Amino acid sequence: MAYDPNNIFAKILRGEIPACRVHEDNETLVIMDAMPQAPGHVLVLPRTPAQDIFDLEPAMAAAVMRTGQQAAHAVRAAFSADGVTLMQFNGAAGGQTVFHFHLHVIPRHAGVALQGHARHMAEMAVLEAQAARIRAAWPA
Repeated sequence: MAYDPNNIFAKILRGEIPACRVHEDNETLVIMDAMPQAPGHVLVLPRTPAQDIFDLEPAMAAAVMRTGQQAAHAVRAAFSADGVTLMQFNGAAGGQTVFHFHLHVIPRHAGVALQGHARHMAEMAVLEAQAARIRAAWPA
């Protein structure tokens, strides 16, 4: 399957549709997951088109991981999390639902299960408040 430049993340990156933006740099964009599995769930997107890990250039993979590590620090601090889960899916059989490479960064609390993946839309006001907390905790 070829990369679809009209996928939702490509449209977000081009500014064609809104998203709750948390952090941006020249290589990556961090947004709140609109259907979070836990409060503070963010997605790290590369700015270059890549359908999955197999299409992602090594330098961009490094940039995504660098930003993912920063996001992990921020969500752990912002939500007083006991841990952080990083998830990344490749191909429909691997659980991927949006075919633009992305890394999930999810704060976790002991004894609290994750909500189902891509099940319920969060209210924008809730996501904006969570994003503000994460931005305030973003490492310098």
